[in-house]
Amino acid sequence: MALQCGIVGLPNVGKSTLFNCLSNAKAQAANFPFCTIEPNVGVITVPDERLVQLAKIDNPKKVIPTTIEIVDIAGLVKGASKGEGLGNKFLANIRNTDAIIHVLRCFENDNITHVDGSVNPVRDKEIIDTELQLKDLETVENRIGKVQKQAQTGSDKVAKRIYEILVQYKAALEQGKSARTVTIEKEDRKLISDLGLLTDKPVLYVCNVDEASAATGNAHVEAVRKAIADENAELLIVAAATEADIAELEDYEERQMFLQEIGLEESGVNRLIKAAYRLLNLETYFTTGPDESRAWTYIKGTKAPQAAGIIHTDFEKGFIRAEVIKYDDYVALGSEKACREAGKIGVEGKEYVVQDGDIMHFLFNV
Repeated sequence: MALQCGIVGLPNVGKSTLFNCLSNAKAQAANFPFCTIEPNVGVITVPDERLVQLAKIDNPKKVIPTTIEIVDIAGLVKGASKGEGLGNKFLANIRNTDAIIHVLRCFENDNITHVDGSVNPVRDKEIIDTELQLKDLETVENRIGKVQKQAQTGSDKVAKRIYEILVQYKAALEQGKSARTVTIEKEDRKLISDLGLLTDKPVLYVCNVDEASAATGNAHVEAVRKAIADENAELLIVAAATEADIAELEDYEERQMFLQEIGLEESGVNRLIKAAYRLLNLETYFTTGPDESRAWTYIKGTKAPQAAGIIHTDFEKGFIRAEVIKYDDYVALGSEKACREAGKIGVEGKEYVVQDGDIMHFLFNV
């Protein structure tokens, strides 16, 4: 599926440290700006307790979790929209992602320099917002210049509607608001699907804190929470340096003890991966049996034939029907056979919209 979340932020906020925790790919994590120059792509396993439970029931030969891609993008500075620093490269890389994980420094440490000399996550957020908004405004104004004449003649209804949408975006961006704050109908979105606005991408704010603030946050986190109140965006608290220490522990029990000591039930990395999955509008269905228990990623709202095509294109081409067991029924009854005997297997056709957690078996003929 190859949907990607891009990790962005100012230099030295902890992006690469966090990325290293998430991925086996090793970005540098040094104490100076622009350490990350080329975007590092990590394929990240999505933690899912449901897959663990299915594997316990079926004891398969293989257990295969699903994955998402995370991209560590170079740090941005003021003037990026005009090409300052690594601005053009940064903006091109972020344009290629489907969602944004915006890392904000919410910890004090005199040994780690800040590009602006002081810790102020709300200011840092506004710097990046402004640069992305300025680039989007440039994109919108360029497109307005191309469609305005057609729209104003009145003969081209599509051009007229595109122009109206662009004017809405322009007004929001000129007020310092991101494109995602503009409500656009689904049908209208198709008209401007190639616009690729940076601030229209869904965003998750990650407050990078010190270990003492990992469980409850701090004043910096509360300032960010207040600043994003109108954005309909999720906020996560993660202590990246602490997560790096946890990642070095090979024993699961040791990792859990470490988490308990700092007041956490689940690692920040796991919470971040799950949040990124939701951010990309992704859900999971399962296939399971004695050979393999496997998680499959699909976009929310996908119908059964297209979900089958994720396994193999032939499954979609020759789709006949899908047999569906709800996860809770499978766990409660303990096997496919028991679910069949209890009448808990649904037979679904081409219009069935797959639900998160469905256990599926596809019948096809090619």
